[in-house]
Amino acid sequence: MVVNPVSGDIDKSELVEATTIFAEKENLNLVIYNTSGVSDIVNIKVLYKTYKPKRIIVAGGDGTIKMVAEAMEKNDVIIGILPAGSANGLAVDLNLPSTIEENLEIAFHNDYMEIDMISINGKKSIHLSDLGLNAEMIKNYEKSTIRGKWGYVLQTVSTLIDLEDPFTATITGDFSTIECLARMIVIANSKKYGTGVSINPNGVMNDGKFELVILKNLDLVVLGKIITGNMPIDSEDIEIISTDNATITTNVPVSFQIDGEYFGKETKLNIEILPKQMKVAIPNPNNEII
Repeated sequence: MVVNPVSGDIDKSELVEATTIFAEKENLNLVIYNTSGVSDIVNIKVLYKTYKPKRIIVAGGDGTIKMVAEAMEKNDVIIGILPAGSANGLAVDLNLPSTIEENLEIAFHNDYMEIDMISINGKKSIHLSDLGLNAEMIKNYEKSTIRGKWGYVLQTVSTLIDLEDPFTATITGDFSTIECLARMIVIANSKKYGTGVSINPNGVMNDGKFELVILKNLDLVVLGKIITGNMPIDSEDIEIISTDNATITTNVPVSFQIDGEYFGKETKLNIEILPKQMKVAIPNPNNEII
């Protein structure tokens, strides 16, 4: 079990206790590792080599899940998720339930799906990454002392107030070159942000493709439609491209984030799909637990 003690500013003791009791009832040997931000990937690799587990349970957010997936990229192991981040985007997309008990059953017992990952300038993304407005908001959120969804709401408002000019993006790939003004470009392996907002209605995590969602305008009307689940995909304000590789070049450095973690400003992103990189436990059809 990999536990991120600081993700989401949530106390993980209840999760750890419930997981320990569950493992004891199942007569399983549970090894718990708390991340520290120092050599975590190396340490997780050593633990895997020592114990050869069939499953790794992750208590954390998307960043913690991604880290474990990177550590396990050459190993055949199923990752079970106990959502415990500020915004649990992957858990939302996988329709994981809200209770610890149900998530433990899924994490330890249920079937799995093999999901794709995306390589962006050599860094890996499992969920949603973007250039522009949302990345700027995440930068502000990381500086803030208010965590959770309320913290995201506050930073969204302040980021919109201080909105910078749109940037010019040139996008190339196995499609016609696109040049446009944009407020935000999402590199999407799935459908929803952890807040529940659907940004990529056609996203599928195991189809060998990713989507570029180009938001050319983000006035209050468009933003309101997106937040209320009425993504205006037929609008001139939004363009969606499905592909397995692309390059984005911008005229100025633009804020960039991967799976909820800010990575500074970039002027060029080289993007490609990495098919079937990660096995993750999922609810069964009709949310039945086996």
